[in-house]
Parts: sequence; C-alpha cells; structure tokens
Amino acid sequence: MRLILPLIFFVFLLEPGAAGEEESFPKELPDYLVEMSLEDLMNIEVTSVAKKAKRLSETAAAIYVINHEDIRRSGAKRLPDLLRMVPGLHVAQIDSNTWSVSSRGFAGQSAGKLLVLIDGRSVYTPLFSGVFWSLQDVMLEDVERIEIIRGPGASVWGANAVNGVINIITQNARDTQGGRLTTGAGNEERGFGGVRYGDQLSEHMWYRVYAKYADRDDSILDGRSGGANDGWDHLQGGFRIDWDATDDDSFTFQGDVYDQQSGRWKKTFSLTPPYESEQSYDSDSRGGNFLARWRRSLAAGRSMFFQVYYDRVATDQLYDFSQKYDTIDLDFQHQIALGERHELIWGLGYRFMKIDGNNFDAVALSPETRDDSLVSAFIQDEINIVDDLLELTVGTKVERNDYTGLEVQPTARLLWKVHEYHTAWASVSRAVSTPSLGKIDTRILANTKGPTPPLVPFPIETAFVGNDDLEPEEILAFEAGYRAQISQKLSLDLATFYNVYDNLFNLEFGTTTFVPTPLPHFYLPVAADNKMDGETYGAELAADWWAEDWWQMRAAYSFLSIHLDIDGNSLDTISERSEGWSPQNQFSLRSYFDLTENLELDAGVRYVDRLSELDIGSYTGFDLRLGWRPLDDLEISIVGQNLLQRRHAEFVPDFGNTSSTEVEQSVYLQLSWRF
Repeated sequence: MRLILPLIFFVFLLEPGAAGEEESFPKELPDYLVEMSLEDLMNIEVTSVAKKAKRLSETAAAIYVINHEDIRRSGAKRLPDLLRMVPGLHVAQIDSNTWSVSSRGFAGQSAGKLLVLIDGRSVYTPLFSGVFWSLQDVMLEDVERIEIIRGPGASVWGANAVNGVINIITQNARDTQGGRLTTGAGNEERGFGGVRYGDQLSEHMWYRVYAKYADRDDSILDGRSGGANDGWDHLQGGFRIDWDATDDDSFTFQGDVYDQQSGRWKKTFSLTPPYESEQSYDSDSRGGNFLARWRRSLAAGRSMFFQVYYDRVATDQLYDFSQKYDTIDLDFQHQIALGERHELIWGLGYRFMKIDGNNFDAVALSPETRDDSLVSAFIQDEINIVDDLLELTVGTKVERNDYTGLEVQPTARLLWKVHEYHTAWASVSRAVSTPSLGKIDTRILANTKGPTPPLVPFPIETAFVGNDDLEPEEILAFEAGYRAQISQKLSLDLATFYNVYDNLFNLEFGTTTFVPTPLPHFYLPVAADNKMDGETYGAELAADWWAEDWWQMRAAYSFLSIHLDIDGNSLDTISERSEGWSPQNQFSLRSYFDLTENLELDAGVRYVDRLSELDIGSYTGFDLRLGWRPLDDLEISIVGQNLLQRRHAEFVPDFGNTSSTEVEQSVYLQLSWRF
C-alpha cells in the first residue's frame, strides 16, 4: 500500500491531457468498440447468456465484459491474468504453466464447473473437465471481447456450465486489416512476439493470418531457492476468413495450430526404498482446430446459424501420460417469433470425441481407447409480459451423454426494467456436472509408503481407481441482481446468489488387499463417489466510473461463503476441506489514465483473501503499465506485475505436478507497430 498511495497522489496532481482529440493507436475496431462512453458500455450487445445478441443492461444474468480496450491496457500476456479483474472469479497461478480458474468456489487445477469457449469452440479436456490454460494462447490483440457469466449457463450451453461460462470472442477479419507486429522481453516473459496481417480477398471477403511465439521463465520453488524447471515456450499460428456472401448470408472460417514445450514434475513410486521420489520431465503438447460457421439473417432481426468444428489435442501434461483427443462438434440454432410477445430460440447439437491414452504403470485408461458421443437439444422462450417493463425467459437443455445418460437442465429468468437506466433481475436454474473420464475409467498410482513393522510389515500402494457408477453433480441456483447507470459517469452492477449442490464428488477408500507380486505389498484403492453435499452464497459488485474524459476506473468486489457436508456413512476426511480452497473476499481496482494525448498510465491493484485449507495467506498484487505512442502507429510500453512482493504463493498443485511454487515479480518491455 505504501507504493499505491503516492501513485494515487501523483495522479491527482497531473494536468489532464487532450486524449481522444485525434485517432488513437488501437483504432482497428469500429468506433463503438474503442471510444465507448459509459452508456455505450451498458448497451453493448452480448451473446453468451441467450445465444443471441442482447444489450448488457437488459440481460437477466450476472455477466461481465472485458472489452478490447481493457485487454490492451491491462498489461496481461495470458488469458488467466486478464480474468483476475472479473468479480466472482478466482484466478490463481499454480506454477509457470498451470492455473486454477474458478467461478464461485471449487478452485483447483482440475476445476470442472466452468465452461470455457473460444468463438463457440469448447476447450475443456475430458480427462478432468478442466482447461489446459497454457495451451489457450490466443493473440490477445485480436480479441474483441470476453464475456463472463457467473452462475449456471447450462440451459443453453449444456453440462459443466455449472458455475459459469467464459466466452472469448475474436474480431471479424474486416476489422483487422493491415499489419501488426508485437515483440518484447522481460525477466519472466523471456521473449515474445507476434505478427498478424489482414487484407481483402474480394469486395465482401476479408482474411487475416497470424503467428506468435512466447518463452516463459521457470517459477521459483516455494520457500526454497532455484527454479522449478517449469518454464515453457509456445508457438502458434492461424487464420480467419469472413465472407458476406449475400445481404443475408455470412460465413466464417478459422483455424489454429500450436506446439508447446514445457518442463514439469512428477512423482515416481517403487516397492523398494526410497518408495517415492520426484522427477522432472519435458512435456510436449501439440494441437490444432478448424471451425466453419454459416449465419443467415431473417426478418425482424431473427437469424439461424450452423457451426461445425474439429479440434485435435495431443499432450502429456499430466504425469507424463500421453493423451490424444479428437473432437467433432456440430451445432444448429434457429431464432423465430411466435406472435407479438414470444421470441423462441431452439437448437440441436452433436459432439463426437475419440480419446486415446498411452498406458504405463503410474497412469492407465481402461479401455485405453474409447469413443464418446453427446446429443443435445435446447429451447428457450423469451416472453414480453409487459412492454418495456417485464420480461420472462424460460428454457431448458436436454442432453444424452455416454457417462450418465439423459440430463435435463432448465432455467427461468425474470427481468424488470425499473427505469430507463435501472434493471432488476432474478433467476432459478438447474445444472449438472457430468463425471470426467479421469473419475470413471482411469487408474492413477497416488503414493507408496514404506513398511512400519510390526503392524505393517510390507509397503502400502495407494491408487485412485475409476468408478463407472458415478452420478452427475447437481446444482440448484437462485440468483438476483440489480444493474444501474447512476449518472453519465457511474454505473453499478450487483449480483447475489444462493446455490445448493447435491451428489458432489468425493473420495472413498476401498478395502486393503495383500498382493504377493512383484514384491509383497498391500494395495489400497481410492475411488470417486457422490457422498458430499453443499451450499454456497455470496455477492459480487462491479463499478465503472469515468472520473474525467481522460480517467476511467473499474472496481470489483466479491464475497463467497462455502459449506460442504460429507454423508454420515462416508470415511472421507479430505474432500470437505476443499471449501477452504477459495477466498472469501476479493477486491480489484483498475485505473486507466491518459497523461497526455500520447502517454498512458494504467494501474491495477487486487486483494485476495487467504486460502485457509492450503496454508496460503492473503496477498495484494499491484500491476503498472506505462504506454507511449511516439507515432500514431507505434506504441512502446513497459509493464510491471506483482510489484508489491518479490514472490508469493497463490495455490498448490492438486495433481500431476508435486513441487509448490511461488509467483515472482515481472517486468517486461513491449513494442507494437501497425503497418
């Protein structure tokens, strides 16, 4: 705080600049996405809640938008770091290439209650229903906005959209014409660069191509000196084509390929001393995707679209266990009007996934290769009860998956337009989180303990084994919120929630058996079960304040309370402790300050409460960015991250890697040139 107070005092003393009087550097987007007033921000159209364009101020859900300008001025080089500003999200860096990103609790690398999409393409891994965040290294300069829903989105997006949806939306190719070169380096960001070029193929067809590279340094071992051998480098390239074939028909084609090398740790086990040891290994991840989308505009603003994508991931990021996932996904949606008061959206979907594992002693899939399919349908009716006053949305998603069969996930949302600039809303939803492949068909050697004669004369081998009788986790979510534009300079967005969870996954110990080969030892299986329930409640507040034309501030506060209960017939003493893996209080404040017409000073401070069950104390992070435009098309910026502490811990490994690490201070210099 000693650094923050002088900075704020310094900012107040500065003479306001003349920012906004001429074209600013990032003006590649339409004006409404660059030079937004507060009213423009409230009226921006979002698509993630209802799968159709709808004004943010008239959306009956807890939704937050990170816009293009937020991204540019944040100083973040990774998607997880961008998400730290969102109320209700907890972002924690586990090591140099691993993050925990969760919404409204249930944090962890294996967190599986948050659906993440890039341009409508799901990026979760079926092994643990989470996300390999280091593989999602999109070119941030080409992201138009990120829409974040806190709370269930399963009625339109399906299973695993339990506590939230993150939808990353990139720009139309016609808005990224010309070239852009970005390069830089620092102590943690050892070197990075990206180049993108866009042009017209015809009067109504535009394209862009890009390539980028990043080299990230090792994190530092928790409480010890030396690097953790978890640095990584990532090479990625791709393209996008947008074609307005007719006045009513448009097509999008896009794809990416990537190759990532990273260092990791794993435990090795033996039935002879030392029984357990740590070992580093080099991980190789490769993949690619291709997406095609057709959209037709119909009368009165209605539309239909069809989308298909193919995604390939090959990685050994967990336990040095090689996995390959091939996904084909088809999605159709149709928006129609029924009379004057009903607007109906319905859709069908199909997903096929082929999964291959390369089994070895520590990790094995059974069967080693499997094919999974998912069939879905959704319908949603938006009912105009009273014109410009009261609106009710009801709908449901019906899915059939190969793990738990048929799942129905309904929702009802009520919107009350209290005033032209004031909106209240409430909702009730049911959603499910289906078991991941790792909980059903996987055997993972967890640890080996040496004998303790005379009671335990032989080593004990403990392994996590799959349970194909698992039921889905269920949530019944109650939400209410109020969104208001208080004045031309101040807006507030409040969301509250109360969630009831049933059939939460926990760990149950099996029966210990004696195994005579290859050496005499005891074998203890541990399997997932559904013997835990719980409830969460909390509140989230976001505020936007335009103090002056040249000074904007964005603030967010979150409160979360989690209570988990193990069934009386359970022997589990571990899973209930995960309620202390998420912070109870979080706060962030970002300031965008135009010192002069070509000089920007941006600062961000965030507070994260302690994680009581992980022995991680509270911490305050402070980021600072100074951006200078000596020419209209050239920007030079210097960014400092985590400046208040030399190092601090944010989370602990929950599987796959064993050494706890700390996040270090980071400073980097970046040059960005448009041509």
